[in-house]
Amino acid sequence: MEYLLLTVGLGLLLSGANYMVDASVAIAKRARISNFVIGMTIVGIGTSAPELFVGISSALNGDGDIAMGNVVGSNIANVLLILGVTAAIAPFPIENETQRRDIPFGIIATFLMILIANDALLPGIAENTVSRVDGVFFLVMFVCYMGYVLLNKARNPGQAEADADAQSSLEGKHPALLWLIAIVSLAALIYGGNLFLDNAKLLARSWGMSEAVISITIVAVGTSLPELITAIVAATKNNTQLALGNVLGSNIFNCLFILGTSATVRPLTVSGISWVDYGVMMSAMLLTYVVAYTFRKKTFDRVEGFIFLGLYVAYTAYLLVLA
Repeated sequence: MEYLLLTVGLGLLLSGANYMVDASVAIAKRARISNFVIGMTIVGIGTSAPELFVGISSALNGDGDIAMGNVVGSNIANVLLILGVTAAIAPFPIENETQRRDIPFGIIATFLMILIANDALLPGIAENTVSRVDGVFFLVMFVCYMGYVLLNKARNPGQAEADADAQSSLEGKHPALLWLIAIVSLAALIYGGNLFLDNAKLLARSWGMSEAVISITIVAVGTSLPELITAIVAATKNNTQLALGNVLGSNIFNCLFILGTSATVRPLTVSGISWVDYGVMMSAMLLTYVVAYTFRKKTFDRVEGFIFLGLYVAYTAYLLVLA
């Protein structure tokens, strides 16, 4: 039964991603909003709904490790797996503003998250805790950043023209219908992802995998499935900027909004996330910045995509060996 439900969940993910991408591109073209911003806001935040659900549920249950492991694992999967797959399918340029502002801000958000989650390194602090004050600080950072992005990049005619080659089967439809399709598609993505995730966890437990490995691999990848499928579909439709915005938006949303909301609901005590996990997450973000200067400059090319995928496979193998 679990295998059947896995298949149903995957089908919902695929169909939801297909219509979500088409509707998002059509909305962006009609409103002359760049696909990158659509990816970072509507798609990026929407596809992070499963991580938000896991984070709040974990906080309410007093399980800070799952809340933090979900964010760490999802961010690693977003960068190494999703960007790797996207670049392997269709190499894409990295815009100057993305290189100068969005990627560095993602690095700063990641660094602050790691720093605050490891405050036991400071004298007089007995355990690692993400407090309510920390949570509110993250939420304020998120609101300020997203407000800045929307004010400075939402209406960019030059980028809208650069995105003109992106394909959509829904162009010419009424705006209200486009938004309805986007909302229904997003719901299919979230429901399909949850269906896939729940049954994947059941199968993993039946195979004898530990809860720690399940949380940072299957839970993290499962909650990242909407982003992964959306990125693959976007790449096949020549809309890689939406995929890039989706990943960067999701990572910032995970670090600041999801962790901030979870800690505001209930302070998180974190003890089970290793420095290897934090290090891989930080390194992945730094590598995203480095690729702009390697091989073809300011381009995430196919070779770099396969390197990212190789790193993700190596990290997953490392976790499985520890299990």
